Amino acid sequence: MKYASTARARHTLKKPGAPYGRTLFGWAQAVISGLLLVGCATAPPASQIVRVPVYVPCVTGAPLPAPVFEFGKLSATASDGDKILALARDWPRGREYEGLLEAVVAGCR
Repeated sequence: MKYASTARARHTLKKPGAPYGRTLFGWAQAVISGLLLVGCATAPPASQIVRVPVYVPCVTGAPLPAPVFEFGKLSATASDGDKILALARDWPRGREYEGLLEAVVAGCR
């Protein structure tokens, strides 16, 4: 399209499909920009520290491997005296291991 020098300038012509030469996009853009600026005017909420109890196992494993008792190594045909001597030797080891286990469990309370 050619325009004569007396005709209206090209930028003042009505855009096709837009009433009065303007679109609603300009107004919507201005409204959205205004809303975004209003949203930035408010301060963000202050952060809070919330302490939540979390289950943590207090016993991670056995303190020591269980002792190997002599009584468990005896055969079924061992004499009564051998059985009594094996039990007498196993008694202090068993009490020591029991004390270690009780100390671990007491730490959980």
